[in-house]
Amino acid sequence: MRVVVAVDAFKGCLSSGDAGAAVAAGVRAADPAGCVRVVPVADGGEGTVDALLAARPGRRVVARVVDAVGRPVDAAYAVLDDASGPRAGDAADHPGPTAVVEAASCVGLAQVEVGPDLPPRAGSAGLGMLVRHAVEGGARRVVVALGGTACTDGGLGLLLALGGSARARDGSPLGAPGTNPLWDFGALDALPDLGAVDLVALTDVDSPLHGPAGAAHVFGPQKGATAAQVAHLDDRLAAWGAALAAHGRAVAGLPGAGAAGGLGAALLALGARREAGFAHVARAAGLAEALAGADLVLTGEGRLDAQTARGKTPAGVAALGRAAGAVVVALAGAVDVDPGDSAGPFDAVLPVHPRPLPLAAALDPATTATHLAATAAQVTRLVAAARRPLAPGGRPQ
Repeated sequence: MRVVVAVDAFKGCLSSGDAGAAVAAGVRAADPAGCVRVVPVADGGEGTVDALLAARPGRRVVARVVDAVGRPVDAAYAVLDDASGPRAGDAADHPGPTAVVEAASCVGLAQVEVGPDLPPRAGSAGLGMLVRHAVEGGARRVVVALGGTACTDGGLGLLLALGGSARARDGSPLGAPGTNPLWDFGALDALPDLGAVDLVALTDVDSPLHGPAGAAHVFGPQKGATAAQVAHLDDRLAAWGAALAAHGRAVAGLPGAGAAGGLGAALLALGARREAGFAHVARAAGLAEALAGADLVLTGEGRLDAQTARGKTPAGVAALGRAAGAVVVALAGAVDVDPGDSAGPFDAVLPVHPRPLPLAAALDPATTATHLAATAAQVTRLVAAARRPLAPGGRPQ
Protein backbone atom coordinates (compact mmCIF):
# COMPACT_ATOMS: atom_id res chain seq x y z
CA MET A 1 0.00 0.00 0.00
CA ARG A 2 1.24 3.51 -0.82
CA VAL A 3 0.80 6.01 2.03
CA VAL A 4 1.57 9.73 2.12
CA VAL A 5 1.86 11.48 5.49
CA ALA A 6 1.35 15.26 5.49
CA VAL A 7 0.64 16.34 9.06
CA ASP A 8 0.63 19.92 10.31
CA ALA A 9 2.44 20.79 13.54
CA PHE A 10 0.83 19.81 16.84
CA LYS A 11 1.45 23.28 18.26
CA GLY A 12 3.18 23.33 21.61
CA CYS A 13 4.04 19.67 21.20
CA LEU A 14 5.42 18.35 17.89
CA SER A 15 6.66 19.98 14.70
CA SER A 16 5.21 18.90 11.37
CA GLY A 17 8.33 16.81 10.72
CA ASP A 18 8.26 15.11 14.13
CA ALA A 19 4.52 14.43 13.94
CA GLY A 20 4.97 13.03 10.43
CA ALA A 21 7.81 10.78 11.57
CA ALA A 22 5.63 9.34 14.36
CA VAL A 23 2.75 8.68 11.96
CA ALA A 24 5.13 7.07 9.45
CA ALA A 25 6.50 4.78 12.17
CA GLY A 26 2.97 3.56 12.86
CA VAL A 27 2.31 2.96 9.18
CA ARG A 28 5.51 0.96 8.77
CA ALA A 29 4.72 -1.13 11.85
CA ALA A 30 1.34 -2.06 10.38
CA ASP A 31 2.51 -2.53 6.78
CA PRO A 32 6.27 -3.31 6.63
CA ALA A 33 6.09 -3.98 2.90
CA GLY A 34 4.28 -0.75 2.11
CA CYS A 35 5.67 2.52 0.79
CA VAL A 36 5.34 5.58 3.02
CA ARG A 37 6.45 9.12 2.27
CA VAL A 38 6.45 12.02 4.74
CA VAL A 39 5.89 15.55 3.40
CA PRO A 40 6.19 18.32 6.03
CA VAL A 41 3.51 20.98 5.54
CA ALA A 42 2.49 24.36 6.96
CA ASP A 43 -0.04 27.09 6.25
CA GLY A 44 2.34 30.02 5.94
CA GLY A 45 2.55 30.64 9.68
CA GLU A 46 4.61 28.95 12.36
CA GLY A 47 6.47 25.92 10.96
CA THR A 48 6.88 27.33 7.45
CA VAL A 49 10.67 27.62 7.74
CA ASP A 50 10.98 23.99 8.86
CA ALA A 51 8.65 22.75 6.11
CA LEU A 52 10.48 24.60 3.34
CA LEU A 53 13.91 23.53 4.58
CA ALA A 54 12.67 19.93 4.54
CA ALA A 55 11.46 20.38 0.98
CA ARG A 56 14.27 22.40 -0.58
CA PRO A 57 18.07 22.54 -0.16
CA GLY A 58 19.07 25.41 2.08
CA ARG A 59 20.41 26.44 5.45
CA ARG A 60 19.13 27.86 8.71
CA VAL A 61 20.38 31.28 9.83
CA VAL A 62 19.92 32.69 13.35
CA ALA A 63 19.72 36.43 13.99
CA ARG A 64 19.54 38.36 17.26
CA VAL A 65 16.50 40.67 17.02
CA VAL A 66 13.79 41.70 19.51
CA ASP A 67 10.44 40.24 20.42
CA ALA A 68 7.14 42.13 20.31
CA VAL A 69 7.88 43.98 23.56
CA GLY A 70 11.51 44.79 22.80
CA ARG A 71 13.36 42.00 24.57
CA PRO A 72 16.35 40.40 22.78
CA VAL A 73 15.47 37.13 21.06
CA ASP A 74 17.23 34.78 18.63
CA ALA A 75 15.08 34.07 15.59
CA ALA A 76 15.84 31.54 12.85
CA TYR A 77 15.08 31.93 9.18
CA ALA A 78 15.82 29.89 6.06
CA VAL A 79 18.03 30.71 3.11
CA LEU A 80 17.04 28.43 0.25
CA ASP A 81 19.54 27.19 -2.29
CA ASP A 82 18.49 28.62 -5.65
CA ALA A 83 20.60 25.98 -7.39
CA SER A 84 17.70 23.64 -6.69
CA GLY A 85 15.70 25.62 -9.25
CA PRO A 86 12.28 27.20 -8.89
CA ARG A 87 9.17 25.10 -8.55
CA ALA A 88 6.23 25.66 -10.87
CA GLY A 89 4.63 28.94 -9.90
CA ASP A 90 7.78 30.43 -8.34
CA ALA A 91 9.23 33.62 -9.73
CA ALA A 92 12.02 32.35 -11.96
CA ASP A 93 13.79 35.68 -12.42
CA HIS A 94 14.64 36.90 -8.92
CA PRO A 95 18.41 37.46 -9.05
CA GLY A 96 19.65 35.90 -5.84
CA PRO A 97 18.95 33.76 -2.79
CA THR A 98 15.51 33.41 -1.23
CA ALA A 99 15.07 33.94 2.51
CA VAL A 100 12.01 32.69 4.39
CA VAL A 101 11.18 34.42 7.67
CA GLU A 102 8.38 33.78 10.16
CA ALA A 103 6.71 36.62 12.04
CA ALA A 104 5.93 34.25 14.91
CA SER A 105 9.63 33.50 15.42
CA CYS A 106 10.32 37.01 16.70
CA VAL A 107 7.06 38.86 17.41
CA GLY A 108 4.97 35.81 18.25
CA LEU A 109 2.05 35.71 20.64
CA ALA A 110 3.44 32.64 22.38
CA GLN A 111 6.49 34.65 23.55
CA VAL A 112 4.61 37.25 25.59
CA GLU A 113 2.07 37.51 28.38
CA VAL A 114 -1.36 38.30 26.97
CA GLY A 115 -3.41 40.99 28.69
CA PRO A 116 -4.52 44.63 28.38
CA ASP A 117 -0.93 45.81 28.99
CA LEU A 118 0.19 44.17 25.74
CA PRO A 119 -1.58 46.13 22.93
CA PRO A 120 0.09 49.51 23.72
CA ARG A 121 3.51 47.84 23.86
CA ALA A 122 3.57 45.15 21.16
CA GLY A 123 5.18 46.12 17.88
CA SER A 124 6.64 44.49 14.78
CA ALA A 125 10.16 45.99 14.86
CA GLY A 126 11.69 42.55 15.45
CA LEU A 127 10.33 41.27 12.15
CA GLY A 128 11.73 44.30 10.34
CA MET A 129 15.12 43.57 11.90
CA LEU A 130 14.87 39.96 10.72
CA VAL A 131 14.00 40.98 7.16
CA ARG A 132 16.86 43.51 7.18
CA HIS A 133 19.29 40.82 8.38
CA ALA A 134 18.24 38.58 5.48
CA VAL A 135 18.56 41.38 2.91
CA GLU A 136 21.95 42.49 4.24
CA GLY A 137 23.00 38.84 4.03
CA GLY A 138 22.33 38.85 0.30
CA ALA A 139 18.72 37.71 -0.05
CA ARG A 140 17.09 39.16 -3.13
CA ARG A 141 13.73 37.56 -2.41
CA VAL A 142 12.15 37.45 1.05
CA VAL A 143 9.12 35.29 1.80
CA VAL A 144 7.40 36.46 4.99
CA ALA A 145 5.19 33.94 6.77
CA LEU A 146 2.50 35.86 8.64
CA GLY A 147 0.43 34.57 11.53
CA GLY A 148 0.67 34.06 15.25
CA THR A 149 1.80 37.61 16.05
CA ALA A 150 1.38 39.51 19.31
CA CYS A 151 1.16 42.96 17.72
CA THR A 152 -1.49 45.17 16.16
CA ASP A 153 0.64 47.98 14.78
CA GLY A 154 -0.21 47.89 11.08
CA GLY A 155 3.36 46.83 10.35
CA LEU A 156 4.58 50.33 11.22
CA GLY A 157 7.27 48.89 13.49
CA LEU A 158 8.50 46.68 10.66
CA LEU A 159 8.74 49.63 8.26
CA LEU A 160 10.58 51.80 10.80
CA ALA A 161 13.09 49.01 11.45
CA LEU A 162 13.69 48.82 7.70
CA GLY A 163 14.53 52.53 7.48
CA GLY A 164 11.18 54.30 7.25
CA SER A 165 10.33 57.29 9.42
CA ALA A 166 7.18 58.45 11.18
CA ARG A 167 6.11 60.84 13.92
CA ALA A 168 3.73 60.71 16.85
CA ARG A 169 0.85 63.16 17.14
CA ASP A 170 3.05 65.52 19.16
CA GLY A 171 5.70 65.49 16.41
CA SER A 172 8.24 63.29 18.22
CA PRO A 173 9.88 60.45 16.24
CA LEU A 174 8.49 56.92 16.48
CA GLY A 175 10.36 53.65 16.35
CA ALA A 176 11.66 52.60 19.77
CA PRO A 177 11.53 48.79 20.09
CA GLY A 178 9.23 47.64 22.87
CA THR A 179 6.49 50.09 21.96
CA ASN A 180 3.55 49.96 19.59
CA PRO A 181 4.33 52.89 17.26
CA LEU A 182 0.78 52.86 15.95
CA TRP A 183 -0.66 53.67 19.39
CA ASP A 184 0.14 57.38 19.06
CA PHE A 185 0.76 57.52 15.30
CA GLY A 186 0.56 60.97 13.80
CA ALA A 187 2.29 61.15 10.42
CA LEU A 188 4.32 59.06 7.99
CA ASP A 189 7.39 60.85 6.66
CA ALA A 190 8.98 58.20 4.45
CA LEU A 191 8.67 54.54 3.52
CA PRO A 192 11.80 52.37 3.40
CA ASP A 193 13.39 51.45 0.10
CA LEU A 194 14.44 47.81 -0.28
CA GLY A 195 15.61 48.29 -3.85
CA ALA A 196 15.07 45.32 -6.10
CA VAL A 197 14.21 42.88 -3.30
CA ASP A 198 11.17 40.77 -4.19
CA LEU A 199 8.73 40.37 -1.29
CA VAL A 200 6.11 37.65 -0.83
CA ALA A 201 3.57 37.71 2.03
CA LEU A 202 2.13 34.34 2.97
CA THR A 203 -1.30 34.46 4.57
CA ASP A 204 -4.67 32.76 4.25
CA VAL A 205 -6.34 35.66 6.11
CA ASP A 206 -8.18 38.06 3.79
CA SER A 207 -9.14 40.73 6.36
CA PRO A 208 -8.82 44.42 5.39
CA LEU A 209 -6.67 46.72 7.52
CA HIS A 210 -9.45 48.37 9.55
CA GLY A 211 -13.20 48.33 10.08
CA PRO A 212 -15.48 45.64 11.56
CA ALA A 213 -13.62 42.88 9.68
CA GLY A 214 -10.19 44.45 10.17
CA ALA A 215 -7.14 43.61 12.23
CA ALA A 216 -8.19 45.25 15.50
CA HIS A 217 -11.77 44.00 15.68
CA VAL A 218 -11.10 40.43 14.51
CA PHE A 219 -7.74 39.68 16.12
CA GLY A 220 -7.21 42.36 18.78
CA PRO A 221 -9.12 40.57 21.57
CA GLN A 222 -6.95 37.47 21.08
CA LYS A 223 -3.95 39.71 21.84
CA GLY A 224 -5.37 41.10 25.07
CA ALA A 225 -7.14 44.19 23.73
CA THR A 226 -10.15 45.47 25.66
CA ALA A 227 -13.17 46.87 23.82
CA ALA A 228 -11.84 50.41 24.32
CA GLN A 229 -8.40 49.38 23.05
CA VAL A 230 -9.91 47.71 19.99
CA ALA A 231 -11.72 50.96 19.15
CA HIS A 232 -8.52 52.99 19.63
CA LEU A 233 -6.44 50.61 17.51
CA ASP A 234 -9.04 50.59 14.74
CA ASP A 235 -9.00 54.40 14.70
CA ARG A 236 -5.19 54.42 14.43
CA LEU A 237 -5.26 51.75 11.72
CA ALA A 238 -7.66 53.93 9.72
CA ALA A 239 -5.24 56.87 10.10
CA TRP A 240 -2.35 54.61 9.13
CA GLY A 241 -4.19 53.41 6.03
CA ALA A 242 -4.87 57.03 5.02
CA ALA A 243 -1.19 57.89 5.51
CA LEU A 244 -0.12 55.01 3.29
CA ALA A 245 -2.62 56.12 0.63
CA ALA A 246 -1.21 59.65 0.78
CA HIS A 247 2.18 58.13 -0.08
CA GLY A 248 0.68 56.35 -3.08
CA ARG A 249 0.09 53.03 -1.31
CA ALA A 250 -3.70 52.63 -1.08
CA VAL A 251 -3.59 49.12 0.41
CA ALA A 252 -5.92 49.31 3.43
CA GLY A 253 -8.88 47.68 1.66
CA LEU A 254 -6.92 44.95 -0.07
CA PRO A 255 -7.49 41.32 1.02
CA GLY A 256 -4.86 40.37 3.56
CA ALA A 257 -4.00 43.93 4.61
CA GLY A 258 -5.24 43.14 8.11
CA ALA A 259 -3.30 39.90 8.43
CA ALA A 260 -1.01 39.56 11.48
CA GLY A 261 -2.20 42.79 13.09
CA GLY A 262 -1.84 44.75 9.87
CA LEU A 263 1.58 43.44 8.84
CA GLY A 264 -0.05 42.54 5.55
CA ALA A 265 -0.67 46.23 4.82
CA ALA A 266 2.96 47.17 5.45
CA LEU A 267 4.26 44.44 3.16
CA LEU A 268 1.73 45.27 0.46
CA ALA A 269 2.83 48.91 0.72
CA LEU A 270 6.38 47.74 -0.05
CA GLY A 271 5.11 45.98 -3.17
CA ALA A 272 4.80 42.46 -1.77
CA ARG A 273 2.86 39.82 -3.62
CA ARG A 274 0.32 38.02 -1.42
CA GLU A 275 0.10 34.24 -1.68
CA ALA A 276 -1.93 31.61 0.14
CA GLY A 277 0.39 30.08 2.70
CA PHE A 278 -0.58 26.44 2.34
CA ALA A 279 -0.50 26.57 -1.46
CA HIS A 280 3.00 28.09 -1.42
CA VAL A 281 4.41 25.46 0.92
CA ALA A 282 2.60 22.59 -0.81
CA ARG A 283 3.96 23.69 -4.18
CA ALA A 284 7.51 24.00 -2.87
CA ALA A 285 7.27 20.59 -1.20
CA GLY A 286 5.86 18.94 -4.32
CA LEU A 287 2.85 17.68 -2.36
CA ALA A 288 0.57 17.17 -5.36
CA GLU A 289 3.25 15.09 -7.10
CA ALA A 290 3.84 13.06 -3.93
CA LEU A 291 0.13 12.26 -3.69
CA ALA A 292 -0.15 10.86 -7.21
CA GLY A 293 -1.02 7.18 -6.92
CA ALA A 294 -1.39 7.22 -3.12
CA ASP A 295 -3.83 4.77 -1.54
CA LEU A 296 -4.00 6.46 1.87
CA VAL A 297 -3.26 10.01 3.00
CA LEU A 298 -2.78 10.72 6.69
CA THR A 299 -2.99 14.37 7.77
CA GLY A 300 -3.96 16.21 10.92
CA GLU A 301 -3.09 18.84 13.52
CA GLY A 302 -3.09 19.35 17.27
CA ARG A 303 -6.71 20.48 17.48
CA LEU A 304 -9.23 19.75 14.75
CA ASP A 305 -12.47 21.75 14.91
CA ALA A 306 -14.97 23.54 12.70
CA GLN A 307 -12.26 26.01 11.59
CA THR A 308 -10.13 23.25 10.09
CA ALA A 309 -12.29 22.91 6.99
CA ARG A 310 -12.03 26.67 6.35
CA GLY A 311 -8.63 26.78 4.74
CA LYS A 312 -6.33 25.24 7.34
CA THR A 313 -3.51 22.90 6.34
CA PRO A 314 -5.26 19.52 6.84
CA ALA A 315 -8.16 20.68 4.65
CA GLY A 316 -5.73 21.64 1.89
CA VAL A 317 -4.03 18.25 2.14
CA ALA A 318 -7.44 16.55 2.03
CA ALA A 319 -8.46 18.38 -1.14
CA LEU A 320 -5.30 17.31 -2.94
CA GLY A 321 -5.54 13.77 -1.54
CA ARG A 322 -9.11 13.28 -2.68
CA ALA A 323 -8.27 14.70 -6.10
CA ALA A 324 -5.60 11.98 -6.31
CA GLY A 325 -8.20 9.31 -5.46
CA ALA A 326 -6.81 8.41 -2.04
CA VAL A 327 -8.57 7.69 1.24
CA VAL A 328 -7.92 10.69 3.52
CA VAL A 329 -7.90 10.35 7.32
CA ALA A 330 -7.22 13.19 9.75
CA LEU A 331 -5.57 12.57 13.14
CA ALA A 332 -5.71 15.13 15.94
CA GLY A 333 -4.75 15.55 19.56
CA ALA A 334 -8.21 16.96 20.22
CA VAL A 335 -11.32 16.70 18.04
CA ASP A 336 -14.05 19.28 18.60
CA VAL A 337 -16.72 18.81 15.96
CA ASP A 338 -20.46 18.32 16.24
CA PRO A 339 -21.22 14.58 16.36
CA GLY A 340 -23.88 15.18 13.73
CA ASP A 341 -21.46 16.80 11.30
CA SER A 342 -19.89 14.87 8.49
CA ALA A 343 -16.14 14.42 8.38
CA GLY A 344 -15.96 17.50 6.17
CA PRO A 345 -13.12 17.20 3.65
CA PHE A 346 -11.89 13.96 5.25
CA ASP A 347 -13.06 10.37 4.97
CA ALA A 348 -12.61 10.02 8.73
CA VAL A 349 -11.42 12.11 11.68
CA LEU A 350 -9.86 10.36 14.69
CA PRO A 351 -8.48 11.58 18.03
CA VAL A 352 -5.11 10.01 18.74
CA HIS A 353 -5.25 9.82 22.53
CA PRO A 354 -7.00 6.64 23.68
CA ARG A 355 -8.46 8.32 26.78
CA PRO A 356 -8.86 11.84 28.24
CA LEU A 357 -5.54 13.20 29.48
CA PRO A 358 -4.50 16.18 31.60
CA LEU A 359 -3.32 19.02 29.36
CA ALA A 360 0.33 18.57 30.38
CA ALA A 361 0.22 14.89 29.41
CA ALA A 362 -1.64 15.60 26.15
CA LEU A 363 1.08 18.10 25.19
CA ASP A 364 3.96 15.79 26.10
CA PRO A 365 5.84 15.13 22.84
CA ALA A 366 6.74 11.52 23.67
CA THR A 367 3.16 10.67 24.67
CA THR A 368 1.66 12.29 21.59
CA ALA A 369 4.20 10.66 19.26
CA THR A 370 3.42 7.23 20.74
CA HIS A 371 -0.32 7.73 20.39
CA LEU A 372 0.03 9.10 16.86
CA ALA A 373 2.00 6.02 15.82
CA ALA A 374 -0.53 3.65 17.40
CA THR A 375 -3.52 5.36 15.76
CA ALA A 376 -1.79 5.51 12.38
CA ALA A 377 -1.08 1.78 12.63
CA GLN A 378 -4.76 1.05 13.32
CA VAL A 379 -5.87 3.15 10.34
CA THR A 380 -3.33 1.48 8.08
CA ARG A 381 -4.48 -2.01 9.08
CA LEU A 382 -8.12 -1.06 8.53
CA VAL A 383 -7.55 0.42 5.08
CA ALA A 384 -5.32 -2.49 4.07
CA ALA A 385 -7.99 -4.97 5.18
CA ALA A 386 -10.66 -3.11 3.22
CA ARG A 387 -8.49 -3.31 0.10
CA ARG A 388 -8.06 -7.09 0.26
CA PRO A 389 -10.23 -9.07 -2.18
CA LEU A 390 -13.07 -11.07 -0.69
CA ALA A 391 -12.82 -14.84 -0.43
CA PRO A 392 -15.78 -17.09 -1.18
CA GLY A 393 -18.39 -16.49 1.50
CA GLY A 394 -17.69 -12.77 1.69
CA ARG A 395 -14.73 -12.71 4.08
CA PRO A 396 -11.53 -10.82 3.35
CA GLN A 397 -8.71 -13.08 2.26
